Amino acid sequence: MKDMQFKRHRRLRSSANMRALVRETHLHIDDLIYPIFVAEGENIKKEISSMPGIYNLSLDQLKGEMDEVVALGIKSVLLFGVPNEKDAEGSGAFHNHGIVQEATRLIKKMYPEIIIIADTCLCEYTDHGHCGVIADGKILNDPSLDLLAKTAVSQADAGADIIAPSNMMDGFVAAIRRGLDEAGYEDIPIMSYAVKYASAFYGPFRDAAGSTPQFGDRKTYQMDPANRLEALREAESDVEEGADFLIVKPTLSYLDIVRDVKNEFNLPVVAYNVSGEYSLIKAAAQNGWVDEKTIVLETLTSMKRAGSDLIITYFAKDVAKWLAE
Repeated sequence: MKDMQFKRHRRLRSSANMRALVRETHLHIDDLIYPIFVAEGENIKKEISSMPGIYNLSLDQLKGEMDEVVALGIKSVLLFGVPNEKDAEGSGAFHNHGIVQEATRLIKKMYPEIIIIADTCLCEYTDHGHCGVIADGKILNDPSLDLLAKTAVSQADAGADIIAPSNMMDGFVAAIRRGLDEAGYEDIPIMSYAVKYASAFYGPFRDAAGSTPQFGDRKTYQMDPANRLEALREAESDVEEGADFLIVKPTLSYLDIVRDVKNEFNLPVVAYNVSGEYSLIKAAAQNGWVDEKTIVLETLTSMKRAGSDLIITYFAKDVAKWLAE
């Protein structure tokens, strides 16, 4: 042993305080964005069967949710709409009294300082479930851009602080940026779903939002999970078109993409800890197979370590409680 030469890395792991002293990556409550599904109707608090602990909430149930969010110190929410009626164009997305617009007004009245991020897409509002206009079974790119810009402006009119377009049409950031600027909203930032894969991890979300496509799939506009360099091309386009944040979605199977985007672009990177990632952990925890708190904190820390600045997560309320302990 006397003649052996090796490094003693364990010196910096000798106690909890020592490990905390040299910890490289930290998860903070300010990193968290909490998604909320707001439903048209009254007295609705319906738990999503595939997402335990997450609910569709009508406006009259929203105050209780927001009271808890604010009390926990969460500063940002992402709003998704669940409308009663749908049509071919998804007109509920850009109606001045659409559900996201009304929820935004209500939250701003209750808690003006909360950052409201409005998901800007058509799929929850179209009767076909796709993220754009349909003709002859095809999703039309350019006609969809006009509707997305209208949606963004209506959301800004209602008081949204950030517009988050998730549709993956080519040119959507440019169209929305022009629409916002022309409407006088030059200061409203765009949190672009810049890198959004055609992922199997979205299944529970489609239960929550009722947005399953009625035909085909979204592989002609969302990205192929096998591709890496394409993600950089997508993100580069959005940066050039005026994006202010870049979302990578999903995250756990795409941590390499998070790091690539962080290394390549000087904008805040947002990891979306999507519904399927949430539900897998919830199901395992309910069966006693994993320790939920430990695995969630490890999972979200991996997202920060990979390069994300912010995390959209359905675990936000739980994490806020754990971080306060």
